[in-house]
Amino acid sequence: MQVNQDAKPYDTINVTPMLDLAYVLLVVFILMTTASVQGLNITMPKPSNKPSTEKHDLKIVQVMPDGGVLLNGVGVSLPELETQLNAAKQRDAQMSVAIKGDARTQYASVVAVIDLCNRLQVNMGLVTSRIGN
Repeated sequence: MQVNQDAKPYDTINVTPMLDLAYVLLVVFILMTTASVQGLNITMPKPSNKPSTEKHDLKIVQVMPDGGVLLNGVGVSLPELETQLNAAKQRDAQMSVAIKGDARTQYASVVAVIDLCNRLQVNMGLVTSRIGN
């Protein structure tokens, strides 16, 4: 067994695997840093176990397919609706209005009632139902 005397010892270090590792660590660092920065801080409301003892007035406004308006089942015009809602708001500032629109109702009629409630600054909500019920 002969040893090759002409072979030179390695005088350089192959840094390619070391650079690959450095690049992988850099990418992981960048991903982890940006992942922790993105997003919004949101404070979610906590449910209260106390039952509400305050009772506020609720008015139900129905918009019929022909554009007519009912307030608690009684037919009214838009000016009459405005005066009655304004009077109810004077009695109870926290009163609410539930707006029911028939599926066949013109959209403009419902928007007119919503605009009226916005003008009077009344709490309002739209009543919906499941399809097929």
